[in-house]
Formats: sequence, C-alpha cells, structure tokens
Amino acid sequence: MSETVISLEHVNIYQGQSLVLEDVNFTVEKGEFVYLVGKTGTGKSSLLKTLYGELSLKEGKANVVGFDLSDMDWKKVPFLRRNLGVVFQDFQLLTDRNVHDNLKFVLKATGWKDEQLIEEKINDVLDKVGLKSKGFKMPFEMSGGEQQRVDIARALLNSPKLILADEPTGNLDPETSDEIMQLLFQIVQDYGATILMATHDFIVINRYPSRILKTERGRVFDSSNYVAEENSTTF
Repeated sequence: MSETVISLEHVNIYQGQSLVLEDVNFTVEKGEFVYLVGKTGTGKSSLLKTLYGELSLKEGKANVVGFDLSDMDWKKVPFLRRNLGVVFQDFQLLTDRNVHDNLKFVLKATGWKDEQLIEEKINDVLDKVGLKSKGFKMPFEMSGGEQQRVDIARALLNSPKLILADEPTGNLDPETSDEIMQLLFQIVQDYGATILMATHDFIVINRYPSRILKTERGRVFDSSNYVAEENSTTF
C-alpha cells in the first residue's frame, strides 16, 4: 500500500499578491525521487516555500507529510518542519561551530534532550553521509562537497519522510555532483525517504533519470502524465 507524502489539489500559489502558479495538481508517494525544474522566476522556489510553510496556502487543498497546509499557522510550522529535511544550495551551516555542534544545535532546537541519544543520532547521520570521522571539522575547513554532505546529514536528523533539496548540486563540480546524487538516491533506496529536488542541472537529470515536475507559463507539468513523444508538451 503506497503512502502519499505530498498531495496538491487545485492549488494556487502566490508570492505576495502575485499569482505565481495556478491550479497545481500532483501527488508524490513514499520512496519517490522527483525533480522540480523550470526557468528562474517560474515558481520553483515559491512552490518549495509553500511545501515547507514559509509561504501560506491561500487557495486549494494541500497535504504534506500528514499536515494540512490550508490549516497551517505559525504555531504549527515547526511541527511540519520536524517531519521535513531541507537541503540548501548554499549549505547554511553555522560558521562559528564545528560539524558535530552544527548538528547538535538542530537537535536541541527541535526538542532533543537526552545527551546519549543526541550523540548516537549525530554519529548515525554522519556515518550515512560518509563523514563519520569529520565531526570535529569547522565548515571552512571542508570542501563544498563535504559541506553539502553535512547539510544532507542535518536534513536526516529527525528521520524525515520528505527531503526538499533546493539546487543541492548548484555550487559543485561535476564529480562532486555525482557523489551527492548517488548519496541522495542511496538515501531513498535505504531509508524509504522521499526526495523532491529543485535543479537547473540537466546533466544530472540525464545521468540520474527520474520523474520530473516542471514549472512553466504559470503551471506545473508532470512528466508522469505524458508519453515520451516528440510532440508531448515540454519534456
């Protein structure tokens, strides 16, 4: 029995008063890897921000990891985000503390109190991303690829059902991008997580093909709805 992790029905997405995306309809099931593509300014970021509660849902029905976005207020957003992992293009690591303490900060902020469990979880996520021996390092001592792995480790801390990855290979060279993509697909395979990844990198998509959502002309097109033919819309 499949489990729906994201469900949007007739959703209109606004940035301020401007309608950015109209009549958005799609579902994402547990264990799926889905790309989100589209030119700059076509609504990719607004869609992601709606999914993690930064932009409020004004019109339509949306459910993300069991949370009704139409019933979302500032008090409920932290509970939604505890069930999500977000991976950023620019890492957003705290520069004044080492990798271990970056991860500990997030756990403490999301309600973890038991020091032994905190240490076990930190060791676990660093092991998953291949950085078990790097917890003592400061972010500035690490390569871009290593920092992105720390960012992914941080996203895994609360064992999320859904990871939203915003251009996670955008600042990386091709070889490092490959390593990060292999890691993300491994996380889907090994842990049953669901990943929605925004990207401009079509080299990555060609090397690691999967379902695509595309923002274009104020709409979201879903590759799973189209046969791969020359004349089949924008894919």
